[in-house]
Amino acid sequence: MKSSEQIFIEFYEKERKALDIKFKKVFKEKKPASLYEPSAYIIENGGKRLRPILVLLSCMAAGGDKNKAVNAAIAVEILHNFTLVHDDIMDNAPKRRGLPTLHNKYDLSTAILAGDNLIAFAYQYLLKDCLDNDKQVIATFTKGIVEICEGQSLDKVFEVKKDVTIEEYMLMIKKKTAALIEICCSIGAQIAKGEKKDIANLSKFGLYLGLAFQIQDDLLDIFGNEKEFGKTVGGDLIEGKKTYLFIKAFEKAKGKDKQKLESVIKNKGVAKEDVPSYKELYIKLGVIDEANKEIVKYTSKALNSIKSLKNSEAIELLNSLANSLIKRNK
Repeated sequence: MKSSEQIFIEFYEKERKALDIKFKKVFKEKKPASLYEPSAYIIENGGKRLRPILVLLSCMAAGGDKNKAVNAAIAVEILHNFTLVHDDIMDNAPKRRGLPTLHNKYDLSTAILAGDNLIAFAYQYLLKDCLDNDKQVIATFTKGIVEICEGQSLDKVFEVKKDVTIEEYMLMIKKKTAALIEICCSIGAQIAKGEKKDIANLSKFGLYLGLAFQIQDDLLDIFGNEKEFGKTVGGDLIEGKKTYLFIKAFEKAKGKDKQKLESVIKNKGVAKEDVPSYKELYIKLGVIDEANKEIVKYTSKALNSIKSLKNSEAIELLNSLANSLIKRNK
C-alpha cells in the first residue's frame, strides 16, 4: 500500500508535468519576439509550481473539479513570476533557479516590460475560469497583488531601517510571500463554489503555510546548497536584508557580536566571502532552532485550519504538501 507521501509525490509530479506543458504554450509563436521570448524565458524555466498546485488542491478540497481551475492555476504562477522579475530587479539579483535573472540575460527595460506583460496575461487566464463569481475571484486576486507590492515596499524600507522588530517582519512576509499563497487557496475554493467556511479555512491554510515557507526560505538562503537552491547562498546578507534570522540574532547579540551585525546595517550588506562567519554567528546565538520552531508552529496552524474539510483525499494531499515544505532544500 502506498504511503501518503508517495501518493502526494505522484499527484504532484503528474500535475506539475501537465502544467509545464501548458506553460510552454502560453507565449508560443507570439510576436514581437522582443517581448514574448523574455516572457517565456521566466515562465518556462522551472520552479516548484507550488502555487498552481495549491489552486488545484484547494479546488478539490472545497468540493470542486480541479480541471475547472487549471487556467486559474496558470494565472497565479504567471503572477508569481511577475513578482520574481521585479523583485530580482529591485534586489539586483544575478541568479534565479540557477539561471541568469531576466534583467541580466536581456536588459533592465526588457525585464520591466516583460513583467508588465506577465501581469496582463495572468488576468487573461484567470478570467477563463471565472463564472458567475468573477467579481469575487478577481477582487481576491487584485487584493493579493496590492498586498505583494506593499510587502515588497516594506522589505526595501527594512534594508535601511536599523531597528526592525519580529512583528514588523511578520507583517512584511504576510504581505510579500504569504498573501500570494493565501489567494491561491482562496481562489481554488472560490472556483469550486465552496462554502464560505471552507473558503475561509483554506485561506488560513495558505496564509500560515506562506509564513512557514518564507521563514524556511530565510534559512535556506544561508544554509542551502547553491546548486539546489538556485540562488546565491547568503544573498539576503549580501544585500543587507532583515530576515527572521538576522532580526533574531540582532535582538540576542551583545558586545562584538552586536557590532558585527550592526556593520551589516552600516555597510548595507556584506561581502560574499564573509557569509560563512555570519552563518557561524547564527548558530552560536541559537536563532536556527528558533526559526525551525516557528516553521513547525505555522505549519501546524495551517494543518489545523483544514481538518474540518470534507474531501479527505485533498486534505491528505495538502498535509503532505505542507510537510514536504518543512523538509525541502530548495
